[in-house]
Parts: sequence; structure tokens; C-alpha cells
Amino acid sequence: MFEKWIDISSTEIAGILLTAFFAYAAVMVYTRVTGLRSFSKMSAPDFAMTIATGSILGATISQPSPTLFAGSLALLSLFTLQWAVAFFRRRSNKFSQCIDNQPVLLMAGSTILHENLHRANLTENDLMGKLREANACRLNEVQAVVFETTGDISVLHSKSSEPIDPLLLQNVYDAQRLIAD
Repeated sequence: MFEKWIDISSTEIAGILLTAFFAYAAVMVYTRVTGLRSFSKMSAPDFAMTIATGSILGATISQPSPTLFAGSLALLSLFTLQWAVAFFRRRSNKFSQCIDNQPVLLMAGSTILHENLHRANLTENDLMGKLREANACRLNEVQAVVFETTGDISVLHSKSSEPIDPLLLQNVYDAQRLIAD
């Protein structure tokens, strides 16, 4: 019974190595044609693209089905869809608003916005961990914390009392709390 878990034929080894080479090459070619945006982490579609590509690549390489051709076609479809979504996001604000998540302000200065933490499904402990990661040593030096569309958290902190450029807070939910009138 244990042999089923560790046994592999030389034909299977050759198939895996050959498929891995060509599937990897296909991803490199598709990335070269469509651009590095295919693996960026700027939006939810980008994240979905990365996960789906990995899943298809793994399944194509490790199993006889899907075949190399089917896996390559599935990858081509994904890269084409990713390119089309990026194209329409650039061309249409309405499309972009439908596809993209909106960044959320989590802290306005040293004030923790608990209702926005709840909106983002985060805890105060999550927030404190991100402040530490960003080397924020004092809450009174924090100017803003934003939960980005990618799931990353940006911490804007400074010893200066210079206000944040409003352009940096464009489209951030609740940013009006920071923008001086």
C-alpha cells in the first residue's frame, strides 16, 4: 500500500519534466506578451489571476489531465481575460468601479476608525501588527493607515506635521476625515 504513494515510473517522470518545461515556457511567453501586470497585486482580478495561473500550472504539470495543450489553452484564456480586464479598467471608470475594491481608511491621524476596521473585517490587533511592520513607533506620528484594494495595509507616518497630499487619498473610503477644507 505504501508503494502507491512513492512509486513513479520513468515515463511519468519524463512526462512531468517535459510538461513542466513547456507549461512554464507558455507562462513566460504569455507574460511577455501581456506584460508584467498579469502578476501584479494591484487589484482583485490580479490576485485571482495569480491564484488561477498557479492552480492550472500545478494541475497541468502533475497530472495527465488536463493535457499540456488543454492547460496551455486554459492559461492563454486567463491571460487574455486579464489583459481585457486591465484594458477596460483603464478605459472606463464605471468598469473599474465594478471590478475594483475601494481602499478604506483605518486610521485618521492617531485615531483608530473602528467602524472602518469592522468594514474591512480587521481587528485592532491586525492594525497594530501592521503599524509595527511599518516601523511606526508612536501613534501620534501616524498620519493615515489605508487598507488597500490588494489586502495590503499602507501606513503613512512622519514626524513632520505636513498634511498628506489629497491625491494620495483619492478614492479612499472615508478619506474626507483627513483632507483639510
